[in-house]
Amino acid sequence: MPGSKSKSKSKSKSEKGNGAKQQLQERRDPYEVLAVDRNATDQQIKTAYRKMALKYHPDKNGDDPVAADMFKEVTFSYNILSDPDKRRQYDNSGFQVISSHLISTLSIFYSFKSSLVHFKIQMLLLNCFLLAISIKAIDGDNQELELDLSSLNTVNTVFAALFSKLGVPIKTTVSATVLEEALNGAVTVNELKLGQSVVRKVEKQTADFYSVQITEKEARLGLVCRVHSSNKSKFKLLYFEQEENGGLSLALQEDSIRTGKVTSAGMFFLGFTVYRFEQSNSASAAKDPDSAFFKKLDGFQPCEINELKAGTHVFAVYGDNFFKSASYTIEVICAEPFSEEKEKLKDVEAKIITKRAELSKFESEYREVLAKFSEMTSRYAQEMQTIDELLSERNTIHAAYTTNPALKRNSSTSKVKNSAKGLTSEEDEEGSRKEKKEKDKERVKDRLRKKKWFNIPVKMDRKKPC
Repeated sequence: MPGSKSKSKSKSKSEKGNGAKQQLQERRDPYEVLAVDRNATDQQIKTAYRKMALKYHPDKNGDDPVAADMFKEVTFSYNILSDPDKRRQYDNSGFQVISSHLISTLSIFYSFKSSLVHFKIQMLLLNCFLLAISIKAIDGDNQELELDLSSLNTVNTVFAALFSKLGVPIKTTVSATVLEEALNGAVTVNELKLGQSVVRKVEKQTADFYSVQITEKEARLGLVCRVHSSNKSKFKLLYFEQEENGGLSLALQEDSIRTGKVTSAGMFFLGFTVYRFEQSNSASAAKDPDSAFFKKLDGFQPCEINELKAGTHVFAVYGDNFFKSASYTIEVICAEPFSEEKEKLKDVEAKIITKRAELSKFESEYREVLAKFSEMTSRYAQEMQTIDELLSERNTIHAAYTTNPALKRNSSTSKVKNSAKGLTSEEDEEGSRKEKKEKDKERVKDRLRKKKWFNIPVKMDRKKPC
């Protein structure tokens, strides 16, 4: 029966939706997955994620399904805890905040999957789905997904590039292979002198490593490492700490940002707290400009390392383009000649921190005034409507004062019409007088049209001979 078929279809859809919901609810606590405390700092969460991502990365574990599941779980947990808003929402409400979008997407996919016949088409859609569900898994307006492009196949890389062009916030991570090679000391490190600029190209998802030797005096005066790309290539500037076994572990990372006609990134070790600024998602800013404005300085966060000790320090430039190599210029300089700039930087960043606190207070005041304004606007419209209705009722009552039934009826109808138009009786009479004057003017004009120049009649008498 057709009815039974539709019921069975709707039942299967609801069962799949419930299955997706149950699957989400069965996820482990992200803090437990990353083995960190609930009061862990951002740096502790990032360090724990990197260690576990290296341990369970698919490139390292081949086709091991257990490792693949663990890698997905670690990535999912990090996507929640690495974002302050999502972390706060999870701490307050658990997975309920992120469940609705994920469940609906899973239900759509499961219902559509059964109708696919061709295996290649099914695999292609599955790849697209997995990438899209990863991008949208955390209620995607504000969350940036972190992807390791080296682990994606060609199809998924194309879709990731397409989504990025369309404005989806996709944040890439350093390849697990690069991090593992650095940790094992299996990378080539080039020596770079202070004040020296080097121009090179780095292949996508690979890194060029540089070592810099600094003295006690140079460490005390401060050090700055800057990289820029004149052809607007995307890259990451990395700083590695040396391990006891001779390997290198990633300690700092700065993504390139577009500034004018170049992309650039920098690290400043000046002996005092400096800040990094991560810009908010432009798509969410377009949807809610007010919230985007008040949250604009939330991405202004202190850097984990502010000074270096004398010795050898290792930096790297990581190619972050989707398909092509990245050209760049790198230089490491001592901050001694830039004492004035140091003070200016310290001063302006202190002002930004103060402004961030003021902005939080201003938001409360702004929301309160905005709510009051909306209330007043609504009341204005209501009051205007009430006044018009009362005046109309008054005019109707006035028109009722007559002993002539016909006049009473006509006057009442006329008054109601005029009052509906917002006119009083005096205004109605004034309008009639103006209308009469206009008609008189038209009659005069008609008479003048019947005469020629110098009062010669226009019409000729046909009875008189010419």
